[in-house]
Amino acid sequence: MLTPTDEQSAAADAFRTGDHLALQAGAGTGKTTTLALLARTTKRRGRYLAYNRAIAQDATARFPANVLCKTAHALAYAAVGHQYTRRLNAPRRPAWQTGQALGITKALRIGERDLSQRTLSNAMLRTVTRFCHTADPAITRHHVPRLRGLEDKKLYAELAAHIVPFARKAWTDLQNPEDGAVRFDHDHYLKIWALTQPKIDADFLLLDEAQDTNPVVEQIFLAQRSHAQLVMVGDSAQAIYHWRGAKDVMTGFDGTQLALSQSFRFGPHLADEANRWLCIAHAPIRLTGSTTVPTELGPVSRPDAVLCRTNVGAMAQAMDLLAAGHQVGLVGGGDSLRALALAARDLKDAGLASVHSCAAVWPLPLVAGVLGPTGPVGLWSGGWLRDQ
Repeated sequence: MLTPTDEQSAAADAFRTGDHLALQAGAGTGKTTTLALLARTTKRRGRYLAYNRAIAQDATARFPANVLCKTAHALAYAAVGHQYTRRLNAPRRPAWQTGQALGITKALRIGERDLSQRTLSNAMLRTVTRFCHTADPAITRHHVPRLRGLEDKKLYAELAAHIVPFARKAWTDLQNPEDGAVRFDHDHYLKIWALTQPKIDADFLLLDEAQDTNPVVEQIFLAQRSHAQLVMVGDSAQAIYHWRGAKDVMTGFDGTQLALSQSFRFGPHLADEANRWLCIAHAPIRLTGSTTVPTELGPVSRPDAVLCRTNVGAMAQAMDLLAAGHQVGLVGGGDSLRALALAARDLKDAGLASVHSCAAVWPLPLVAGVLGPTGPVGLWSGGWLRDQ
């Protein structure tokens, strides 16, 4: 193992004292390496809470045997989620069908807006989803999403009064492990587990990517404070999931605040440029570049990567690059979209004029065209498109 930096050594010293810790870790500063370093200083039993399964699997190979590396969903599944196996991964069904099964059978007029049965059903399901991402004990009106045209407080209150009873009925439906009207997914059993006020059997907990923690996971993590040492690590400047309810739990954490600022990913010149933007963003950390990593700054005449926000944006970029003769790779998977494109091509080759099941998602020429002249490419639901 490489010699720890002064910042990593300070974190290890604080960990040995039993302090609760929050580590602000900038890009490339070796946060996972640091957490593994902390774990190796003790024989106590630890749990590493990873952001996703891939990170958990990678961490398992890097952490000592006294630390179990799991996602919060994996812990929830082992505790209660396995009871709902029959309902997990059930076929998708239109929201209006779910709403109808729960009693939403007709449209509603609020103010100047007519809300269809489908719109009301979608609002009901979104209410349940928003509730599952919170630390709240029950569904209330503030979980109801705001709809366009109903921003007025009185109109929103009327909408919430109509939606909340159906959302509560949906949540009751989700408690049945055998069958139900609402499609059961992984966030449902995570919330069910959280409501049991679980005690995680460990002497210390390590929370990764703390800047993008859902309140429900934050609640579970912080509730272990009475019996376990808590360590969270993340980068407040890289919080990107606020739009779906995640929050940065680091800045308000009651514990020792330390930083990892020495980056091993780039040199001093890039660190200086990054610090300009970190200052503008009022980020709580500044970076130091590595003198052993050569970094060249300059204009880029043609980018070799494109960040796409939507499926259609990624597909359009892929088509443009294929038409220009480039080989295109789409990072991040997208098997379902690729299967959709292949199905559209097969149906088109069979001579069908239109494909209703596909047209509902993508226009057929767009879906078929993205396959390109040299065979199918992997489709992806937004992200980096890289010219290989």
